[in-house]
Amino acid sequence: MAQPQDRPPTQLYLITPPVGEASDFAPLLREALEAGEAACVLLDLVAGDDQSAKKLIKDYAAIVQPTGAALLVSGWSAVVARGGADGIHIVDGHTGLKDALQSFKPERIVGAGNVRTKHDAMQIAESGADYVMLGEPSRDGRVPPLQATIERTGWWAELFEVPCVAYAPDLGAVTLLADCGADFVALGPAVWNHEQGPAAAMRLVHDLLKQRASTS
Repeated sequence: MAQPQDRPPTQLYLITPPVGEASDFAPLLREALEAGEAACVLLDLVAGDDQSAKKLIKDYAAIVQPTGAALLVSGWSAVVARGGADGIHIVDGHTGLKDALQSFKPERIVGAGNVRTKHDAMQIAESGADYVMLGEPSRDGRVPPLQATIERTGWWAELFEVPCVAYAPDLGAVTLLADCGADFVALGPAVWNHEQGPAAAMRLVHDLLKQRASTS
């Protein structure tokens, strides 16, 4: 049984907003990654066709990978490898996850999200996925109550060795999720929409995690 205290320090996992060909998001991502370390960046890709998607993946890989972070793509399995991404994030259920595991493992990371029940989570734990994400926004943008994510993350950390990514709706939730055993804390709008900018948000999050580490 894996206990939270046995796990390595919590790392950051950034989720981009929807990014398309006309997006001006790249400077914000550079700003964030220059200000603080992230283990992964999940690209929420919006493109008209595979060729456009492949180009966008290459463009963002050039920003993300030199920092030491892994670039993951939400969906777009046909071009994840050709674009040079490090892995794929699956949100369309067990069939999609099974197909991704067969296609991408062991060369690339395969993660799973859109987990709505403990039964779903347990199936993912047994599937061979590299991580599970808990508490992220649903397709309509709604975010589960933070307390529910905290409870689910703590439950996961006590039972499973597969890493857990817990979604933080705001910066104040980062240490709460780290304390209950999250291996990674996922941040999206809390960084990109921070009133002082993404760099300030990243510095603040790293300060919070350092303070937590020094008092644990």
